Amino acid sequence: MSALNVLVIDDEAALRQIVAATLVKAGYTVEQASCVAEARLKLARGTFDVALCDIKMPDGTGIDVLLEAKTKGLDTVFVMVTASASMETAVEALRGGAYDYIVKPVRNEELLNRLSQIESMRGLSEENKLLRAAVKGRGAATYRFKSPCMLEVERLVNKVAPTNSTVLVTGESGCGKGVLARSIHEKSQRSTGPFVPVNCGAIPEQLMESEFFGHTRGSFTGADRTRKGLFLEADGGTLFLDEIGELPMPMQTKLLNVIEEKQVRAVGSEQQRHVDARIVVATNRDLQSMVAQGTFREDLYFRLSMFQIALPPLRERQVDLRDFVQFLLANGRDCDPSRRFSLDEDAEAVLMTYPWPGNVRELDNVINRARILAENNRITVADLPAALVGTQPPEGGDVGGDTTLRLQLRRYEIKLLQDAITAAEGDRRMAAQRLGISLSSLYRKVGEVP
Repeated sequence: MSALNVLVIDDEAALRQIVAATLVKAGYTVEQASCVAEARLKLARGTFDVALCDIKMPDGTGIDVLLEAKTKGLDTVFVMVTASASMETAVEALRGGAYDYIVKPVRNEELLNRLSQIESMRGLSEENKLLRAAVKGRGAATYRFKSPCMLEVERLVNKVAPTNSTVLVTGESGCGKGVLARSIHEKSQRSTGPFVPVNCGAIPEQLMESEFFGHTRGSFTGADRTRKGLFLEADGGTLFLDEIGELPMPMQTKLLNVIEEKQVRAVGSEQQRHVDARIVVATNRDLQSMVAQGTFREDLYFRLSMFQIALPPLRERQVDLRDFVQFLLANGRDCDPSRRFSLDEDAEAVLMTYPWPGNVRELDNVINRARILAENNRITVADLPAALVGTQPPEGGDVGGDTTLRLQLRRYEIKLLQDAITAAEGDRRMAAQRLGISLSSLYRKVGEVP
C-alpha cells in the first residue's frame, strides 16, 4: 500500500509544522494549508486521503471545509482538531461526516494511532473488494498443458512468481500472454493485491500520462474529477502492461523513471507519491529490433527484460491440442454447464490440422461459435467456419483416415456456395434462391453470421 497523503489544515504555523514533521518522519506524504481558502483549493485536487483539520480559523471553520468536501464527493477522511473538548463541537463534526476528532495539544502517539486506524480501515475496504472479486471468480477452471515447451514455461513462472522481478512475456497474438501474466500474479506474494491489466495500444497518446499516473481535478479540460491512475490502482499488486511495444517514446521515458524511482506524480499535482506495483509486460513485437531502429529505449528494454518468458504458439503445442479442445468445449467462455457437447471425427480432424494463426484466442472463438450452431449438442464440420474447412492438410498428411472423403465433399460444397455468391455479385439471398436452399442455411453452411 502507498503511504497516506495527508493535508494538515491549521492557522497556527508552529503547530502545523510540528504535526507535519511528525507525519513525514512516520512515513506519510504531507502538505499544509494555513486557512480555509487554501484548504479548499488543495482539497479540490482530490489527492488527499486524510485531512487533519482545525475547527476554528480566521476565515471560517473546519466544519465548513468538511461539509463542502463531502458535498463535492471527495473521499478524503477528516479528523477534526479542536482546542477544547466541547462535546457539542465534536458531535457537529461527526454528524458532518468526520471520522474522529482529537483535542489540542495534539499528542504524537494519539495522532499516529488515528492514522494507523484509517490505514487499517482503508486496507480492509480494499480486502473486501478483493474477496468479492474472488468469490465471483471462484470455480473458474484452468487447463494445464502437458507439452514439453509449456512445461518449461510453467517452470519459469514458478521460479519468477515469488520474486518482485519485472517480467517480459513474448509471443504471437492470442497465445495467452494475459493468462500467463495473471498466473504470475496469482502465484506471487501479491496475490491478494489487485491485478490491473492495461492494453497500451488502446490508450490515446494524449491521455497516456493521465491514465498511467492520474490527474487532479481541473488539471486539464475535461478533468472534472480526480483520477488516481493505473499505477496507484495496482499499488500492492501487479500492473500488467500488454502491447508494451506500442508505447510512444515520451511515455517510455516516464515509465522507466517510475519503475526505477517507485514514485508517481499526477498531472496537475506537485506532490510525488510512493507506489509499490510489480510490473509484468507483454508484446508480440521484436523489441530488440525496435531498439536497433531507435523506436524503443534500450535502457527500458534491459529493465523490462530482466526475466523473459517466450510463450510458444498453439501450433507448437500439438501434444495438448486434442485435450485442450475438449477442455474448451466443457469450460469455455459463455459455456452452459448443463450442456455437454460431442465432436464429430471430421470436425476434430479439421481442428487438429489447422495451423491456428490466431492461437488460443482463435481456437476459443471457433469453439464458442460451434457450440452456438451445434444441433443436439453435436458439433460437425458444418458448424466450423469455412476458412478452417477450406484449409488443406499438410503435404502427405492424413486428416482422419476414412473420413477424408466427407471432408473433401464438404470443401467442394463450400466452393459451390462461394461461387454462387460471387455469381450473384455478393447477393446472398439471390445465391440461396439459385441453389434452392434457404438464406439461413446458406449462412450456416458458409460459416457466416447474417
